[in-house]
Amino acid sequence: MIGILFWVSVGLVAYVYVGYPALVTLAAHLRPAPHFATGPLPKVTLLIAAYNEEAEIAGKLEAVLALAYPRELLQIIVAADGSTDRTAEIARSFSDRGIELVHQSERQGKMAAITRAIAWANGEIVIFSDTNNRFEASAIDFLVAPFAAERVGVTVGYKTVTGPSGLGHSEGAYWKYESHIRQMETRLGCTVGVNGEICAIRSVLFGPAPEGTINDDQWMAQMVIRRGYDVIFCPDAISREKVSVSAAAERERRSRMVAGQYQLFARAHRQIPWRRPLIAWMLISHKLLRPLVPFGMIGAAVATGAAVLTAPTDAGLGGLGPPWGVSMLAAQAVFYGAALMGTRLERLGRIAYVPRFLVDSNIAALRGLWRHLRGSQTTLWERAERSAR
Repeated sequence: MIGILFWVSVGLVAYVYVGYPALVTLAAHLRPAPHFATGPLPKVTLLIAAYNEEAEIAGKLEAVLALAYPRELLQIIVAADGSTDRTAEIARSFSDRGIELVHQSERQGKMAAITRAIAWANGEIVIFSDTNNRFEASAIDFLVAPFAAERVGVTVGYKTVTGPSGLGHSEGAYWKYESHIRQMETRLGCTVGVNGEICAIRSVLFGPAPEGTINDDQWMAQMVIRRGYDVIFCPDAISREKVSVSAAAERERRSRMVAGQYQLFARAHRQIPWRRPLIAWMLISHKLLRPLVPFGMIGAAVATGAAVLTAPTDAGLGGLGPPWGVSMLAAQAVFYGAALMGTRLERLGRIAYVPRFLVDSNIAALRGLWRHLRGSQTTLWERAERSAR
């Protein structure tokens, strides 16, 4: 029983972090890379959701106005949701440059703000963005190109995170890893990973998420997939943002996201596209199993501890008999010790911060589960402080 618990736990962690990425990469390379026919540039609405962003909104709008996409084909809307600072005032000051503002003083959440603003959108394609990220000059061109294919319902860009700290390096590495998986899934026809700061949808496909939905961007993508359309990752549509100001701020962001993932679990019978088995496998492996990784880590630790105390000497590797139980326990002690050392290990190199990053991410997953079980995760979002560099 101890050996079964250990190997099932390790197998879960290994499959999520290594096995699935390897399998989807292998499968993707058995197919040619997709090519999308080019067509005339569509009319686009860029919708920026903002809450108390007076420090960022002007810079965001200046950056948007400098994008390479033809201005006559680009409508820009700021959806200000219950901001109590000067966000709406600053956005309104750009009206003479074509920026439109949809503002409501009562705060109802990001999805409510988007739904209100979408009524003013006149683009064939609606692109969602946040105030704290910046698009590369040609990002919109790359993001809208796949829509020339009728099967494409949503596109998502390449998120990059920068920062001088170990957290910045780890976040940047994570998004490279995540983007690779999305690119491989796209080669198989459809990715299941999206991020709301650089994401586009055909306007005719948009519909408001059910009340109480936390991860509105993930819900939108799955809604489109269930309707038979595909989600395409566009690696050349690049969005840049700075890392969270601290590991605690990043844990809070991830906790909210994982609470939304558990919400997805609860609705799995309605959310998983069983009639598209390849995509169903991707969704389960990429999205539904990730929040379970902390239980795999806990199970492995409990099993090795029990093995050291109780396993018979003839148990062998499968049952974690000597010396295997001690060796596995020692390896985990080194890993968690490195995570405990935290930022002190940054001086040894970027890779030394990885244990803390992984542990922090899975602690956030447990917090997300607790919030989901208590029903305490609100759909309202708080502005995340970002690093100054």
